[in-house]
Amino acid sequence: MSRTRALVTVAAASAALLALAACGGDDTAGDAGGNDLGLVSAGTLTVATEGTYRPFSFHEDGSGDLVGYDVEVAEAVADKLGLEVEFQETQWDAIFAGLDAGRFDTIANQVSITPEREEKYLFSAPYTISRGVVVTTTDNTSITSLADLSGKTTAQSLTSNWYELAQANGANVEAVEGWAQAVALLQEDRVDATINDQLTYLDYVKENGESGLKVAVETDDTSESAFVVTQERAALAEAIDGALEELRTEGVLAELGDKYFGADVSQ
Repeated sequence: MSRTRALVTVAAASAALLALAACGGDDTAGDAGGNDLGLVSAGTLTVATEGTYRPFSFHEDGSGDLVGYDVEVAEAVADKLGLEVEFQETQWDAIFAGLDAGRFDTIANQVSITPEREEKYLFSAPYTISRGVVVTTTDNTSITSLADLSGKTTAQSLTSNWYELAQANGANVEAVEGWAQAVALLQEDRVDATINDQLTYLDYVKENGESGLKVAVETDDTSESAFVVTQERAALAEAIDGALEELRTEGVLAELGDKYFGADVSQ
């Protein structure tokens, strides 16, 4: 299924949500066949998110209100549609099963759009677009392309796709457990570079300053994250699309990106 979908206006989106609620009957998700497109709870957009995934969905200092980029995007979408929003914090391993079971209407948790997922689910337009980046120290001028990684040493998690990209470009890989360890090795000049997701780098810089690091190369690989719904909820996906388009046009998505990452990550 193509990710391209005609965007609707907020007025049309609101009408779609009214139609959804009218179908709902008893405020439940619907019959066992999944043919009822009503919201889980009338007047409320019920959103699944982990609540432990900083800076997208988390509790500051482990307590307090649920905050984060995905949380605020979901709140803004619900507001555009004239709905309350209710978050259900769910572990990632169970989040799609919960969606399938009708326990919530959608997921806002940096769900990447993939061909495999598109076979089973519907996605809204993406609200996060991130590229892969090669990060080096600011004084490193030897790496300006992926080809320059040949013979260099990069710090990578062996289970990540960035490990495969580093190897494919001839890098010697130093195995690490994650981003924090990779940064430490970079700052100690024990490796030449690390490849990771742009959002990871932006979040680090937002929290720590430049710390002597820079993006030396942007890869062609992009990851797009969006709201996801079950196949029979096409009207809901279109309604969310309409709200996102308004938020993008009004600059709200750019403002939220700047708040959490210091950059617009919505396009």
